[in-house]
Amino acid sequence: MTDDFMTGQGDDSRVTLRPMTAHDEEEFIELVRASAELHHPWMSLPATPEEFQTYLGRYDDPLTAEGLLVCVRDTGAIAGVVFVNSIIRGRFQSASLGYAAFAPSAGRGYMSEGLGLVLRHAFEDLRLHRLEAQIQPGNHASLKLVQRLGFRYEGCSPELLFIDGAWRDHERWVITTSMIDGFAGDPHPTLPVH
Repeated sequence: MTDDFMTGQGDDSRVTLRPMTAHDEEEFIELVRASAELHHPWMSLPATPEEFQTYLGRYDDPLTAEGLLVCVRDTGAIAGVVFVNSIIRGRFQSASLGYAAFAPSAGRGYMSEGLGLVLRHAFEDLRLHRLEAQIQPGNHASLKLVQRLGFRYEGCSPELLFIDGAWRDHERWVITTSMIDGFAGDPHPTLPVH
C-alpha cells in the first residue's frame, strides 16, 4: 500500500502501519460493527459515518494525537487500530495509548506486531520517552498484549475513564525508552536541557 509509513523489520513482517483517513470510513465502520461483541465492555469505537468523522477530527493535529491503522501486509485489510493520544512535550515527553483488534483478524498476533511498530514510531519518530496504556482489570487479552511487549504495571486508578455508560477502574501499564534494549534515540527538541 502506498500510504503505509512503517513496516516490520525483516521479510517475515505481516503488518504495516498507516494513518487513519476519511477514506477508511466504510471499512472501519463495518469492522467496528463486526467487532461489537469483542470490544464490549472494554471500548467504544465510532459505528456511524457521523461518529467516524467526529472521531477522525480528534487526530487532525499530529502534534497532539495520531490515529494509526494496523494493516495486513499481504492484503491491506485493516486488522486493528492504535491511538497515540494526549501527546505532551516539555519535561513529560509522554502519550497515552488506546488500541483495538478487529474480530475478523483477532487472535492472530497482528496487534502484537502492530503495537510493536507503534512503539518504534513513538520512540524513534515522535521521540517520546513514555507511553501509557490504561486497561480495565478484566480485559485479559489487552493485559497480556502489553505484558508481552514489556510494559510495566504502575498501579490502578479508580474510575479513570468513562466507558460503556460508567466510570471504569483502569490499570496503568507503561513503557519508556530506557526499558528498550539498544535504544539510542535523540531527545525531542522541546525537552529542556536542565
